[in-house]
Amino acid sequence: MIKGFKEFILRGNVIDLAVAVVIGAAFTAVVNAIVTALINPLIEIFYVPNESGEVGPTFTGIYGQQVVFPLGGLLTAIISFFAVALVVYLVFVYPMNRWKALAAARAGVKDSAADEPKLPTEQELLVQIRDLLERQNNKA
Repeated sequence: MIKGFKEFILRGNVIDLAVAVVIGAAFTAVVNAIVTALINPLIEIFYVPNESGEVGPTFTGIYGQQVVFPLGGLLTAIISFFAVALVVYLVFVYPMNRWKALAAARAGVKDSAADEPKLPTEQELLVQIRDLLERQNNKA
């Protein structure tokens, strides 16, 4: 029973998914705070927030209303996504992949890419086709 549980836990997809959910939820709050404290004030240097607090370029609509393209929220989402993805990869996915590679090396599993025969290049194949066509034409 313990061995089956261990195999289940050590599957890459289960660990990657669990780690991504947990770290993503925890780290998102930190990234949002950093973006709100640093990035949004930098944007506010160039754009004045409107009455609802949205920051970004303001345009006049066709009916005379003011339309704001809120850059702060967009930048927050983009930076949050990349920061969380980077942390999940560096802290969990990369070490897990290294650990699996070391475990496979200890078990004596060979790299399948090293065992595959080298395939001919496109130019070599074209030369072989040309030679076959010449032989067929000479026989006819």
